[in-house]
Amino acid sequence: MIGFAGWSLPVQYPCGTLAEHHAARNQAALFDVSHMGQLSLHGDGAAAALARLTPAGIVGLPAGQQRYALLTNEAGGIIDDIMVAHYPGRLFIVLNAARTEADLAQFETHGIAPERHDDRALLALQGPAAASIMARLAPPAACLPFLGVAIAEIAGVACWISRSGYTGEDGFEISVPAHAAESLAEVLLADPAVSPAGLAARDTLRLEAGLCLYGNDIDTLTSPVEAGLAWTIPRRRRAALDFPGAIAIGDHLAHGPTRVRVGIRPAGRATARAGTTMAAIDGTQAGIITSGSFSPTLGAPIAMGYVRRDLATPGTELGLLIRGRLQPATVAGLPFVPHRFVK
Repeated sequence: MIGFAGWSLPVQYPCGTLAEHHAARNQAALFDVSHMGQLSLHGDGAAAALARLTPAGIVGLPAGQQRYALLTNEAGGIIDDIMVAHYPGRLFIVLNAARTEADLAQFETHGIAPERHDDRALLALQGPAAASIMARLAPPAACLPFLGVAIAEIAGVACWISRSGYTGEDGFEISVPAHAAESLAEVLLADPAVSPAGLAARDTLRLEAGLCLYGNDIDTLTSPVEAGLAWTIPRRRRAALDFPGAIAIGDHLAHGPTRVRVGIRPAGRATARAGTTMAAIDGTQAGIITSGSFSPTLGAPIAMGYVRRDLATPGTELGLLIRGRLQPATVAGLPFVPHRFVK
């Protein structure tokens, strides 16, 4: 267990990170992510209000669907990355734990007072067996498309369920009243296909899937375009430029940023951790690693980082400064492991 943002979080369970990682890739893993912030906006003007904080397409988000979105600042940086779900009568928002207070301050600055759900927990069931497990416990949830949401009962408890996750696998995120979280977790773990999994496996899974971790790969100094997240900005918002940081982000969209997020494949066995500097083959500075780990699926080290735009083509050779020595590496496409979200 470790402390994080005022919470005590599981890093790994007795079976270990490697087994937990493979459980998510081959069967199902259950993550307790109750540290994530949960909010709701109510009323007919909720979508328009939230649209003032993000370049995402929130207005017109159909009921029963969820969207990945970025909260941006006036300089075009990313305050947080969030999930926004449209349930009947509410927009339900999941925030990063360490950014909850910053997000709430941004809401307040724009005159928005969300309802906080500090009385709810959040569980994530991830892996190829997740759908069959949910088909037995909550059939309406098992019928959801990718990024679909529904309210359904699991073991007699009404849950807010989305078909989404942070592993690259098919899966479900389940918001549940906190008093029922432990019993619900026990019901899910009673299935022999489900293993408990901690934050260490969550990190290796999301890195293999090429997904950003706030504070590492994105932050208030990183624009959505640099991060490879321009796809979150629909054409209408690009034309209107009516969101925080629109001038800076619009310039990146039109002319390209000077640096971009890429995958990195170190040539040896050494892992390139966050903060590792990179050099081009001519010796000039290339960029910096923001996330790095050993990939259990590939059996090799992988990393993500930001490089000069002229070095971003997959196959470009780089050097990683690891323990005082330059180690060879190449730029790689993302994700490292193909996504298996339900179609």
